[in-house]
Amino acid sequence: MASRGVLVTGASRGIGRATALAFARAGDRVAVHHRDSEQLAEQLLSELPGSGHGLVQGDLADPGQARQVVEGAVSLLGGLQVLVNNAGVSLLHDLTNMDFEEWRAAFDRTVAVNLSGAAYVTYFAARQMLERGGAIVNVSSRGAFRGEPGQPGYGASKAGLNAFGQSLAVALAPHGISVATVAPGWVATDMSNEELKRPRGAEILAQSPFHRIAEPEEVAAAILFLASDEAKFASGSVLDVNGASYLRT
Repeated sequence: MASRGVLVTGASRGIGRATALAFARAGDRVAVHHRDSEQLAEQLLSELPGSGHGLVQGDLADPGQARQVVEGAVSLLGGLQVLVNNAGVSLLHDLTNMDFEEWRAAFDRTVAVNLSGAAYVTYFAARQMLERGGAIVNVSSRGAFRGEPGQPGYGASKAGLNAFGQSLAVALAPHGISVATVAPGWVATDMSNEELKRPRGAEILAQSPFHRIAEPEEVAAAILFLASDEAKFASGSVLDVNGASYLRT
């Protein structure tokens, strides 16, 4: 497969980091996006095998910055064939113990980044792919299906991302662009590793019959597959990567 230009949003840590490494190891050129994690992004950039990689920075909830991120990636990579919408936030906003303004601010920010930001980036990236085709992979969550009581904006934004991706899978197929989604459960990141140390850590591990949580590389492998030509006909799908911790029919 020829080297592709790949934009991975929110690539400085966790799933995004593992995904950037996976594409680079496959021979692709990767634009590593971050919002305000320059040091981590620079560290990742230094670890990517191959050449032609670079950094792009911006707050994707801002339409103007989202456009600049995509345009920067296109300039850096000499074109764009793959977009991975991974950037996201997970802010606690329990309705039962927060005043309205605090709750609204957390809800709005979550939706702005996780759904609107992904939509903005997708618009500008897809416009780059209309003539030659490409692949878009969204990173959702099992929370879109099972609910997130302490952070309803997160569950709502990820459910919206699922529907957004499926709508575009139909709209963009005539242009040779596939759109698919992965929906992980718990993934081993700095944040989740801290949660595992708390009293509910055992309960989190027990959610999966494997009695563990996913490694970022396992989610990245699913993303890499969905972005491949072999997975073109999986466009519109939402692939669960949660270790059977939540089964939907």
